[in-house]
Amino acid sequence: MAQWFIYLLTCSDKSYYCGITTDVQRRLAQHNAGKASKYTRARLPASLTASTLVGDKSEALRAELFVKRLPREKKIAAVHNKSWS
Repeated sequence: MAQWFIYLLTCSDKSYYCGITTDVQRRLAQHNAGKASKYTRARLPASLTASTLVGDKSEALRAELFVKRLPREKKIAAVHNKSWS
């Protein structure tokens, strides 16, 4: 079974992008190559701000939804502290 991560990127306009993946470095490379999401494609380059192992895909999806609903100033702490658990 694959292990899933939640990650937070900082885009060139200082906005955050939250996503999930099984390979954070591969996904970051995809974002910076313009092959991941439309959001980051328009805001390159993106840098990795935070990532945390969350377990299975179901938990990763729940975590992503939780973090995306938070105000900007709480997103980094939520990823580091696993606040959705």
